[in-house]
Amino acid sequence: MATCVAEAERPNVNGAISNAQTKILTDLPAELIEHILCFPILKHGDICNVSCCSKRLNDVCHGSGKVWGHQYKLRWPRLQMFYRHNECYDWLREYRTRHRVGIQIRRTVDTISKRFFTEVPCVGQVLGDSFAEIESLGMPEHFCEDELLFILNSDKRKSLTLKYYAKKILYFLRQQNILKSLKTFIEQPAEHQSALEGAVLVDQYCNPLAAVTMSSISAQLDGIAEKVKKMLRIKNPSHPSLRVSQGARFVVEDFELQSQVVYALNSVLYEQLQYKGNEFDYYNPLNSYIHQVLLRHTGIPISLSVLYMTLAQKLGVQLEPVNFPNHFLLRWCQKPRRSEDIYDFVYIDAFGKGKQLTVKECEHLIGHQVTADYYSAISTTEVLLRIVGNLLNIGKRGEGNEKSYQLLRDSLDLYLTINPDNVQYLLLQARLYFHLGIWPEKVLDILQHIQALDPSQHGAVGYLVQHTLEHIQHKKHPVAPDVKKRNAPEHLEVQYSVGLIMKHKRSGYNCVIYGWDPKCTMSQEWITTMRVHQLSSGANQPFFNVLVQDGTCRYAAQENLEPHSAPLEIGHPEVGRYFSEFADTHYAANEELQSRYPEDLRETLATVQELYHRLTPGSENREEPPATDQNNHQATPMSPNASM
Repeated sequence: MATCVAEAERPNVNGAISNAQTKILTDLPAELIEHILCFPILKHGDICNVSCCSKRLNDVCHGSGKVWGHQYKLRWPRLQMFYRHNECYDWLREYRTRHRVGIQIRRTVDTISKRFFTEVPCVGQVLGDSFAEIESLGMPEHFCEDELLFILNSDKRKSLTLKYYAKKILYFLRQQNILKSLKTFIEQPAEHQSALEGAVLVDQYCNPLAAVTMSSISAQLDGIAEKVKKMLRIKNPSHPSLRVSQGARFVVEDFELQSQVVYALNSVLYEQLQYKGNEFDYYNPLNSYIHQVLLRHTGIPISLSVLYMTLAQKLGVQLEPVNFPNHFLLRWCQKPRRSEDIYDFVYIDAFGKGKQLTVKECEHLIGHQVTADYYSAISTTEVLLRIVGNLLNIGKRGEGNEKSYQLLRDSLDLYLTINPDNVQYLLLQARLYFHLGIWPEKVLDILQHIQALDPSQHGAVGYLVQHTLEHIQHKKHPVAPDVKKRNAPEHLEVQYSVGLIMKHKRSGYNCVIYGWDPKCTMSQEWITTMRVHQLSSGANQPFFNVLVQDGTCRYAAQENLEPHSAPLEIGHPEVGRYFSEFADTHYAANEELQSRYPEDLRETLATVQELYHRLTPGSENREEPPATDQNNHQATPMSPNASM
């Protein structure tokens, strides 16, 4: 057998196997041939060559056999989760399909940068046409996603632009699938909906690249429920909740037994596991994401209420969600029969460590009286609208950066999926897209829908339609990009070039240059606000667009920048938009950025060679103390003409 393997591993010069090798293989039992052809050293090309040598070898390498199954699993191990172990598949056909999808995906992603690149990026850019291309391939979605993940997991420092757009497409494709699941969820009868499942769908949509699944969330809650049962067992070894298996639906009727569950739940959740309301960072969107609440043991009233209500239900206690103003609550009926009298309920504050409140105490919680309607139980759909509404408000409160715009877009998508005819939010979505300059065709669809729902919005709709049509016309006749050559007389004072890794002298931040102007091009208001006049050269000096390590984009004066003594990678989400590779001492601009700054690459290479060859031993460890005077910090996060 060792001889056979050795022979199989020695192909002749043209890549095929010799007649002698063929004879050795064909004389072996089929099982042994399969075993040899499944050696890791053999690739799909080798199997193709072997199968062409004789009919017997071709039969052994048939599409549904072990050999092609092994090749498929070896090349794309992540896809094994989509196949059942005991079923027969045409592995050769699967291999060809997956290979073809990979080529098409890469070809599409590779062209996106050329079509969508802008030196000053549009915050929240949507690559709608390219997403449509991916969808129109008509290939299995899991193949498309697998290729995108393969691109993202390749060499960390290379193919940065390819990875940048692959990530955007993966983000979009996953969100589209989650929206489909959300629509299916909403169409289910109310009794089949769970607040937890709805909250997980919201979480998944806002975090499509995170590993958030309903099964993992449920498993974590089952673990907490087991801790509660352990405590119940100490209090009451014969408690009915202890006899019910996981997943079974049941209701504990006796009020005293219910009280024991609630007491044990409070003890485990708030004392043992230290869950608490996030009073100090209330408006952090992480407080609304179930997987983050479980990870960080903190949340806001509604997210903690969803967890509390789900755990109580697993243990046989039925609690109902209450859409109380400014502070979401749960209610627990104290009567043996269902009642609508608000005084027949105890109200549970999951944010306040499970404290039980009367009606009067609920009013004291928010500082004013409310009508009885606010104490009523609400549906799962209304719970989701409240969760999404919270995220919408956080997005509106944002600082106008990429994260806040993305959150606003995501929460609007979710809200309008649940309630598609809300004119107020439809108009907000249209205005947001218009403001960001993205997806004008979708803006027109939204405006048409608004006009059909509410003709009184004609004025606002008409204005947006007119300017959106102008935007579409402008897209058809784009302005040629501004090409900046270093030898132009007005550029002679520019000392630094695109791709250099810099340090801000005053603020101490690390950054990479992705653009420059020979003079400050910002508005007079910005120049005054940033006290540019206090600089020795004022606004009459080169200014640089830089991506900063903290994820912001800034506009910095030349006199405030210096090359970094020890170049390092800049962990900014937009690096891939401009650069194709991190080359240890600098970033290599991609083709699109090079076309704007055609002479900068040569300048960058010369600079890094001179700079890092003349460093004295130990100088790479030099650190400058951050300045305490921030007055001359010539950069603001997400300045108007900075990138995302």
